[in-house]
Amino acid sequence: MSAASDTASDPEEARHRLVLVTGPSGAGRSTAIRALEDMGYEAIDNMPLSLLPRLLERPHPDKPLALGIDVRNRDFSTTALIEVIDRSDWHPGVPLQVLYLDCRAEILQRRFSETRRRHPLAPDETADAGIAREFDLLSPVRARADMLIDTSDMSPHDLRAELERWYGAGGAHRLAVSVHSFSYKRGLPRGLDMVFDCRFLRNPYWQPSLRGFDGRAKAVAAHVEEDPLFAEFRRQVTELVALLLPAYETEGKAYLSIGFGCTGGQHRSVVMAETLAATLAKDSWQVSIRHRELERRGGAEASSHASDV
Repeated sequence: MSAASDTASDPEEARHRLVLVTGPSGAGRSTAIRALEDMGYEAIDNMPLSLLPRLLERPHPDKPLALGIDVRNRDFSTTALIEVIDRSDWHPGVPLQVLYLDCRAEILQRRFSETRRRHPLAPDETADAGIAREFDLLSPVRARADMLIDTSDMSPHDLRAELERWYGAGGAHRLAVSVHSFSYKRGLPRGLDMVFDCRFLRNPYWQPSLRGFDGRAKAVAAHVEEDPLFAEFRRQVTELVALLLPAYETEGKAYLSIGFGCTGGQHRSVVMAETLAATLAKDSWQVSIRHRELERRGGAEASSHASDV
């Protein structure tokens, strides 16, 4: 995921951040906690839930605080964790932010298999049984997440870079917007708040001279933009997003994820994701872009050649 715009944060606000890091086992919580600690956060992992209220009722800490919580915590219960999340009286003006690290079940199964670890909720069974139980257990918590990061296709380095973007010293205190492109053949990415279908637009795939490039290439973008419906589609999507973002920010939402899908996730959805991200960046929103299918085939290298076509 690459940043299109960064807005400097309020140092006082950053100093008082409270970030609760959770998600299914194997999704990267330990990596996230270490990354936040390296960014200057006071990191506390696996604290018993019964002690959390006492910790959070302390006076403002001198530096931001990151709390790691998962099903292995002593006295863990979904109800107790939700009560912590839903409390609104911790510190005036410093809400608790929930960072949920998600991951597809088949990827978690592979990670447990590769590390030969037993799942904490299925010590005497296969990992997939524990993963299914944990997904059910954490579903209400996931629904309350302020920021959701799907680590399925991320390396530990990728995750650290993503966290640095949102929680580092230069991270924005405004609503953070993530714009995704994807292929409907592989299903919707997890955690999208808004989805737009681009499959009605002119498809560069059918042009042999364009097929090998992606939607970041000038010629591919020009081909898509020649579709008679493109300009109106772009206008209406942009106006809808411009209407909603300030409302979500006023509500206190910290993160919004917008997706554009097409058949292969290479051309039309990429063009629309790049177009919207550029517009939002121009309007001073903090934006990141993720092209799921391009990442799977090494899209960073492809774009370096495609941009001048």
